[in-house]
Amino acid sequence: MKTYIGTKLINAKPMTRQQYNDFRGWSLPEDENGDDAGFLVEYIDGGKPNTEQYSGYVSWSPDEVFNNSYRAIDSMTFGLAVEALKKGYKAARSGWNGKGMFIFLVPGSTFNVNRPPLLGIYPEGTEINYRPHIDMKGVDGSISTWNATSNDCLAEDWMIIDD
Repeated sequence: MKTYIGTKLINAKPMTRQQYNDFRGWSLPEDENGDDAGFLVEYIDGGKPNTEQYSGYVSWSPDEVFNNSYRAIDSMTFGLAVEALKKGYKAARSGWNGKGMFIFLVPGSTFNVNRPPLLGIYPEGTEINYRPHIDMKGVDGSISTWNATSNDCLAEDWMIIDD
């Protein structure tokens, strides 16, 4: 088998193995312990619904497996924040002082040169490959390119920002 690492956005709530089996209308297999702690997990960024009570695919995860796989969206690593940016979310550090500051991914694109300063570098109409990058919305509402510091990369206080 090949080894994988995953990043999924999920909803979850604590639920024992027995409670999950009851929720699904299933009998607990004889070789399983109904008191096992775990979580009902709803996959909200992929998978067809498999129960009428939820809009995403639902499964059960044992407590240890869940806790080794998922983090709350208000205490993420920088790597998880980057994965969230790639999925179209905005992110910020809880330690940032400015209200309304966040980072977001600007996807790559192409465009034709039609104004300075690029007109001073390329002939008009030249197609430019604009590379993907991360921008930041500042406290004053301005947008600028953003580069992570070592502290940003090692922090575990990243969070997804809702609109």
